[in-house]
Amino acid sequence: MQGSRLTTYELVKDGFNVSLIADTMVGYMMSKGYIDKVITGADRITRDGYVFNKIGTYQLSVLAEKHGIPFYTAAPTSSFDLNSDHDSIVIEKRDIVEILKIGRVRMVPKGVNIINPAFDVTPPQLISGIVTNEGIVYPPLVENIEKLIRPHL
Repeated sequence: MQGSRLTTYELVKDGFNVSLIADTMVGYMMSKGYIDKVITGADRITRDGYVFNKIGTYQLSVLAEKHGIPFYTAAPTSSFDLNSDHDSIVIEKRDIVEILKIGRVRMVPKGVNIINPAFDVTPPQLISGIVTNEGIVYPPLVENIEKLIRPHL
């Protein structure tokens, strides 16, 4: 629920017109023309242009591509890891309690296997551009990350 608490607060504070939808509504909203651009954050961007971000970012990029909607990532240059490529990053697993319970109430039957990765990976071919404090990195990302970002790290 980070988006509903923090992201909406920051956007409203900065004067944006904000509408909140559940994650699972995004495909429908895109198919009906309600969304014309996707902008997500990034926890880490590798030298080969892969974006690691909160789980759900990859599915947004796939849906955006399907509906012809530009998909951007916004991140400061400090989010770039030019010493790593995507194959070397290990995705952390979050505590299963996050999806097992709401408060103290167990929501999942006993015996169900729970998998809770913290991040997913968006490949560069699904990214229209990466908006940074030094400018926008456009495809081809590998080449342009090196040109725009490396001099600033």
